[in-house]
Amino acid sequence: MNIEDSDVTQNSPRGLIIAAPSSGSGKTTLTLALLRYFNNNNIRVAPVKIGPDYIDPAYHAAAADRPCYNLDPWAMRNESLSSVITHAGQGADAILAEGVMGLFDGAAGGAGSTAALAKKTGWPIILVIDVKGMSASAAAILHGFSSFDPEISIAGVIFNRVGSLRHVSLLKEACEPLGIPVLGYLKRQDEMVLPNRHLGLVQAVEHKEIDLYLDNAAEQVGWDVDCEKLLALAKPTSHPSTELTAFVPPIGQRISVALDVAFSFIYPALLEGWRSAGAELNFFSPLDNEKPDPKSDAIYLPGGYPELHVGQLGANLRFLVGLRAAANKNSTIYGECGGYMVLGKGLIDAQGDHHEMAGLLPVETSFLVRKRSLGYRKVKTLVESPLGPKGQSYRAHEFHYSTVVNSEGNRRLFDVTDASDDDIGQVGCQNGSVIGSYIHLIDKA
Repeated sequence: MNIEDSDVTQNSPRGLIIAAPSSGSGKTTLTLALLRYFNNNNIRVAPVKIGPDYIDPAYHAAAADRPCYNLDPWAMRNESLSSVITHAGQGADAILAEGVMGLFDGAAGGAGSTAALAKKTGWPIILVIDVKGMSASAAAILHGFSSFDPEISIAGVIFNRVGSLRHVSLLKEACEPLGIPVLGYLKRQDEMVLPNRHLGLVQAVEHKEIDLYLDNAAEQVGWDVDCEKLLALAKPTSHPSTELTAFVPPIGQRISVALDVAFSFIYPALLEGWRSAGAELNFFSPLDNEKPDPKSDAIYLPGGYPELHVGQLGANLRFLVGLRAAANKNSTIYGECGGYMVLGKGLIDAQGDHHEMAGLLPVETSFLVRKRSLGYRKVKTLVESPLGPKGQSYRAHEFHYSTVVNSEGNRRLFDVTDASDDDIGQVGCQNGSVIGSYIHLIDKA
């Protein structure tokens, strides 16, 4: 059943989408400011991030003081979208979703775009326009985006990086004939810019003054944006109320999950789906030299930033020996992206230094030989594993800068194409009970 085909509307979470003409327009800054403003004023707003992203949702969770879930109209089945909306909206007055890239940007044909999610949910859009260096031209942008696709609704606009109150007046005057409410603005402030690194923003847990930043942003948005009017624009979506299920099957009955600043790229819906399927989860920190629980029958090493801590990880023998002991017991060990690199024989850092890793997969990876791999992936399993039988299909995502520089006769794990069905080849590997690849699985196809 399609979300838009359901006639179930009672108790449906109200939703609203923050979108922009392009990346870098300020939608993350605005979303965080709004989430913290509502949280500080005891208004229960649930955060959602559209598209594949691990870093922004951590900021959303910090701002809203509740988990942030991802909604991906390309990678997730309609029933999966419904279940996440239901789950995210529990106990909330509304859902606030941050878009991905520009409003209409996504895979080929606009699949996976913010606009695609807006069509599926019926949620209205607040457009954020970066108006640095323009005034009346902002009205042309707003007119173009509001009229480009009649199936979506732009319910309001917020201007980012305004220079003065005179600038605001010119913008409002230019946009008034369009009949789209101007809900407010954000001023140009360097302190509102979040720090970046090669995969995006520096992680929220590493931002030492995150609460001060969020509270300052909330104070500004409270002064300069009509937050109550904005929230009143949220609309319910017609969708079935659905229990959250496992999008990726649990890789074991008792699963040890690596979780710290080096291994943090985990979708909350993945873990909660595993729990709903009956799996018991426990957590350990490789950076603190903790080993996985010996009683576990499976270990999950997610992605993150192991390359920033590779020397420490390579020296943490209790962690590495714990992985090897689990492999010797034929416990399932599954590594995604950063976790895949740590399961290999070695990792070459950006300075060219080689660091020994767990040695459980016959691969070596390198940050010295850098190549950006980014995009949606269609995945089919080549071997039977806890991820399913041979031939199991998934929708997935890939985002990394490192490369495999040495791979010794391993059994490949996945056959992969991109979103346009162009062949990428066979990737990843299986060695006994140990499996891994650069691919981040999102949902069954």
